[in-house]
Amino acid sequence: MVEIAICLAIIGIALVAIIGVLPAGLNVQKDNREETLIGQDATVLIENIRNGARGLDDLTNYVVAITNTWTYYKQDGTIGGGGVNGYTYANYSIAPSAFPYPTASVPLAGAPITSGVNIIGLLSTPEYIDQVQGTPIPNLVQGGISNYVVAYVRSLSGPAVEKPPQDNDIIRSDSFSYKMICQNVPAPVNTPPLWQRKLSYKAGDQVYWNGFFWQATAKAAGDIPGVSVLWVKVSNVPQLMANLRELRLTFLWPLLPNGTTGNGRHTFRTAVAGQMVKTSDYNNKELLYFFQPQTFTSAP
Repeated sequence: MVEIAICLAIIGIALVAIIGVLPAGLNVQKDNREETLIGQDATVLIENIRNGARGLDDLTNYVVAITNTWTYYKQDGTIGGGGVNGYTYANYSIAPSAFPYPTASVPLAGAPITSGVNIIGLLSTPEYIDQVQGTPIPNLVQGGISNYVVAYVRSLSGPAVEKPPQDNDIIRSDSFSYKMICQNVPAPVNTPPLWQRKLSYKAGDQVYWNGFFWQATAKAAGDIPGVSVLWVKVSNVPQLMANLRELRLTFLWPLLPNGTTGNGRHTFRTAVAGQMVKTSDYNNKELLYFFQPQTFTSAP
């Protein structure tokens, strides 16, 4: 009996130790699973965005919503306006003064993320765009619009029971979801200072003005780049910016029911060589952007 009691005591101590370690092991397993799902989804989404892929309508089953928090900066650096544009499969919400739509002559109609084209086009929105035409610009030195695009996504990977055609709202809401910040930024180049009329420049000085880089060929005091023959364009830098961009996808997970996220964080980055093409969806007049890899252009 004494030996049995000693054995039971040893087993009890071992069980306590095992039970104490079990939650930590389960948490590690859960974290590893979530990181694996994020890695798999990131590969798919990056390839779809960087290739300007269209027709990926299956994404409508996973992308729950997309928001774009935009801010308009004036040339003097002050904020001239802003708002939040929100898109879901069944509805949309556009800031009243959003650039460039809606307007009185071009009303907004339709739900923007009812197709893979619109989803990819919105996720590819450049971080900086011109306030007049909506074309990508390298920075906000001369003003423009800053975009902050966020997608709320149900994991593309994971158990098959969570995937379409599953229409049970409870199972779908319990599936692994995450928040994805999409940044489409210009090629990282050193931007020279903005040209100022009050300053005097000598031969070799470089400035940024009217969307281009300029270099003085002689002493220039008050001479306007693009107007005076004392300034010449520095062509290689604009060509680089027009044909090379950096795509960053930052994943935050898991997405909780109250809209906040857990402690998971990971950023994936890739360079995309080619043109950035601006178009629009003819149903809702929303500006859409697509990468065209291996399609290059010369700077004007």
